[in-house]
Amino acid sequence: MQLEIITPETLVFKGEATAVQFPGLDGSFQVLNNHAPIISGLSAGSIKVDLVEAFKVTSKTNPNITAENNGKVIHVAIKGGVVEMQNNKIIVLAE
Repeated sequence: MQLEIITPETLVFKGEATAVQFPGLDGSFQVLNNHAPIISGLSAGSIKVDLVEAFKVTSKTNPNITAENNGKVIHVAIKGGVVEMQNNKIIVLAE
């Protein structure tokens, strides 16, 4: 599924994911491929993304992104926001 994480300043991340875990307002939740449409508020925390292809952290990478498991999993720190999942595409509007 396609994932885009956007802040008012920049596009933080865009890529293909197999699973994404969010810090929801009432607790964390996970979205997998072909999940039903959803819109949810997000609290401060970290978005965990399981990627299709490994992500390479460089000096130009957004400082809110950290990688683990040889780049197959990334964490994106956010201060809150909103997520929408529809037609296997996730858009996160984050602070």
